[in-house]
Amino acid sequence: MKKIIAFTICAFATATAFAALPPLSPEAQEAANLAKAKTAYGDKVGAYQLCQAQNKVADRFRVSGTPAPAACVAPPPFVAPVAAAAAPAPAAK
Repeated sequence: MKKIIAFTICAFATATAFAALPPLSPEAQEAANLAKAKTAYGDKVGAYQLCQAQNKVADRFRVSGTPAPAACVAPPPFVAPVAAAAAPAPAAK
């Protein structure tokens, strides 16, 4: 019972702490977006390398007469995300 009460108190304290955090500055948001894009690109490169390794093993154990494994598609070069343009000012009436 004590564990459940302690867990509940910690959960509420954590939720309160996260809710009280201020929004990110534009520079920090851009840095976070760049990091997210780099991570996604790294995942694509990793998937490509895994595909190549799997094809190499599949070719090694493939029985003659069976089709070759599907070709791997290389990811395009990394391109940094473009910063979002500032929102246009409302038109004066």
